[in-house]
Amino acid sequence: MPHVTTTAHAASSVLVDRLTSQSPSATWMRLAGVVLATAVTALAAQFTSPLPFTSVPFTMTPMAVLLTGAALGARRGALAQVMYLAAGAAGLPVFAPSVTLPPGALRLIGPTGGYLLAYPVAAFVVGMLAERGWDRRYWTSLAAMLVGLAIIFLGGVSWMTAAFTHSWTLAAAGGLWPFIAADILKAAAAAMILPRVWRLV
Repeated sequence: MPHVTTTAHAASSVLVDRLTSQSPSATWMRLAGVVLATAVTALAAQFTSPLPFTSVPFTMTPMAVLLTGAALGARRGALAQVMYLAAGAAGLPVFAPSVTLPPGALRLIGPTGGYLLAYPVAAFVVGMLAERGWDRRYWTSLAAMLVGLAIIFLGGVSWMTAAFTHSWTLAAAGGLWPFIAADILKAAAAAMILPRVWRLV
């Protein structure tokens, strides 16, 4: 029975659990990991490029959301993204810089609000899949990343449709098709990272 318990625990652990498992301050280190994931998301948002034909900028944020969600697990990954949104809503400069998108809490109801609000959900789902071992092999890691990416796009395009364009076709033209190829490539790159780290540890 102890052997079964140990095996089940190992199968459900994520990368941050494995990296901190031998530390006497593991709980604090995992909390620090949540804060670090929030900071990584904020940093990724600064690498942005506005596009002239849409209000949605090109950013590295989705890649950060997916990676940190997988590394932290479902609950901690979602918490990191909730903290990111809270920091942005409070007025901290963590959202993608923009002269056209509203600042602070208004960003959450602006054209890109659906993408932002989907971040905790995407991180939770990717983290849940990682807890089931999907992040340990490339193809399952890629599948997890693509599921998370689909959640982000679904949230973003659905919000744009409901609140702004009132047309899924128009919303997809400005918020999906210009980004999908590049974001799939980013997801493919992100999917390589975690299996390699697992092999090292």
